[in-house]
Amino acid sequence: MAVLSLTQHPRSVGETYWQHMGSAFSFGSRMVVAGVACCLHGLLPFLFVTTGSQTVRHLHDRMITHRSRVRAAPEWADMGAYI
Repeated sequence: MAVLSLTQHPRSVGETYWQHMGSAFSFGSRMVVAGVACCLHGLLPFLFVTTGSQTVRHLHDRMITHRSRVRAAPEWADMGAYI
């Protein structure tokens, strides 16, 4: 059975536990707010017309576009991994 580690995954993406928790809370809260906006948009289509797509683009930009491949996963840098 694998031993759970609070630092294994954060370390694999180049963060401390606290940095990773802050990032996860930031992403999660933005997704919750955007999800509520999307639900309201479903009921009232004239509200929050671009909120969902703008949020997805913003989060993608923060997570993927600005992430350093070597910082995120140094063990994969030589394998051409894009994460």
